[in-house]
Amino acid sequence: MALKEPAFTIGIEEEYLLVDLETLDLAEAPEALMQGCLDTLEGQVSPEFLQCQIEVGTKVCRTVGEARDDLRKLRAGVAKEARRHGLAPIAVSCHPFASWRDQAHTDKERYNTLERDLAGVARRMVICGMHVHVGIENNDLRADLMNQFSYFLPHLLALSASSPFWESTDTGLASYRLTIFDNLPRTGLPPRVASWGEYERSAQVLIDLGIIEDTTKIWWDLRPSSRFPTLEARICDVTPRLEHTLALAALTQATMRMLYRLAGRNQRWRIYDGFLVGENRWRAQRYGTREGLIDFGAREVIAFDKILDEWLELISEDLGALNSAEEAHRAREIVADGTSSDRQRGVYADMRETGEDHDTAMRAVVRHLVDEFQADL
Repeated sequence: MALKEPAFTIGIEEEYLLVDLETLDLAEAPEALMQGCLDTLEGQVSPEFLQCQIEVGTKVCRTVGEARDDLRKLRAGVAKEARRHGLAPIAVSCHPFASWRDQAHTDKERYNTLERDLAGVARRMVICGMHVHVGIENNDLRADLMNQFSYFLPHLLALSASSPFWESTDTGLASYRLTIFDNLPRTGLPPRVASWGEYERSAQVLIDLGIIEDTTKIWWDLRPSSRFPTLEARICDVTPRLEHTLALAALTQATMRMLYRLAGRNQRWRIYDGFLVGENRWRAQRYGTREGLIDFGAREVIAFDKILDEWLELISEDLGALNSAEEAHRAREIVADGTSSDRQRGVYADMRETGEDHDTAMRAVVRHLVDEFQADL
């Protein structure tokens, strides 16, 4: 019997940092700000691990266009409430100059447990990400697509890179966030699983031992959600521009549909060894879109603009079916104009060339991030 086509619904989660509008340093969210967001955004917002963070999540959406409307509302709502308290949200994976030592974690049981279990590793987690859920109801299909989709994770990371600075230093990386996040257990590329049953049995070992209470403590770059019938792509840095977030979401949704469509033709994407995909993951982390990725079939490094053109052609049928071609093709803007990491470095360099000192240039980068967040609202 043919497998029923998944819904391919979409949901987007974003984490933001809160900054003081005067100093542009990180700032803790007052209780009144969180309550205001909860009241106006109908429970689609929640505190995060650190008191300077806030998380939003769209409703289940049928299309990326529908997700745009919801995410714009969420971004605007958080920005409005933050401004009442002299604060602003920035959608970036690392604050350019703040120190992790000065941050306090949120006093909730879940986060207290994380801080206790992960110790110093957790205390450095001044990072934010963006997650895309795609509705795939069949468990065995979710496991199979997790194996195949992993190939594309470095591509998404490269486009999303937004964390070049850490504690007022240019790290030389496009996504320094992963350097911090990968210190946690149960992170990185997902392992290859033979079936849904194998995934469940492996996770159950840790649950039975009391090491984790459930699979929400599995933080792979791509995982089956424990709360929803979705496959959740978690590798992306959070991006300042709303339309770039939507481009990443459109690519994710359409690529999963493409892989399902291949299965209907008794075909599948070749599954490469994690060692090889991990090398592309590192290239994306280090260079963003500037140095290209490895084409393992051709056995050469391919410029990212060519990779993107081939990717968009590969999923063109799916983008048409999902009515998301316009959003996905905005990824070309990222390659042409630079990732957020490239733009942040450009702001810093421009300020230094005009004679400003390092600290002033760093604050200009944060001001740029505040402005970019507001631009699409």
